[in-house]
Amino acid sequence: FRVCTADYARMSAAMDPLKQLMERTDRVRITGPDTDLQFSIKGMPAVKCDGDRNIPDGELFTAPRLDTVEGKILFNTRTIYQGTTFDQIRLRFEKGRVVQAETDKTDRLNRILDTDKGARRVGEFSLSFNPHITRPMLDILFDEKIAGALHLALGSAYDDADNRNRSGIHWDLIQIQTTEAGGGQVWFDDRLVRDNGRFVLPELQGLNPENLG
Repeated sequence: FRVCTADYARMSAAMDPLKQLMERTDRVRITGPDTDLQFSIKGMPAVKCDGDRNIPDGELFTAPRLDTVEGKILFNTRTIYQGTTFDQIRLRFEKGRVVQAETDKTDRLNRILDTDKGARRVGEFSLSFNPHITRPMLDILFDEKIAGALHLALGSAYDDADNRNRSGIHWDLIQIQTTEAGGGQVWFDDRLVRDNGRFVLPELQGLNPENLG
């Protein structure tokens, strides 16, 4: 287990093209098993998490514009929230709001999502790429940095990328898109950015694990 060996200076430099691309992007599409989700990030800042505040680190986040999230997504990584573990959370969105939510504890999930008006909306979208974190540990500090994963957070947005969603919750839900986890794709304005957990654009390949190790 070698999280402490991450070269954050190299990672930070490799993030710059992704930050620039995200800040030029309007439409994001996420596809994969039980997943076809779309939203806009037009005009939203993208924030590098490169070891300045958190260790371990290794993600770049922004936030969807409110009311633009449409479609369905499966989060294939177990998560723990308010002392309860959830598995295989499936959400369906219409006009930015969760209208259907299912998991192994569906009633409990929906009670959390009924906390307030903002709890059924998304406050964060992030891509992660720490090369030394390759499997979930049921610890969000680590799991949200898994190489080849992404996450959406239900609830409040961060001040650094503020879509003005407010809630008493901020719950990171993770989808691993590596081939071993079932695969998946991330598209920016109809351009394939990441395929099965690997960045495919030449300017982004510095964020693939072999280039960050």
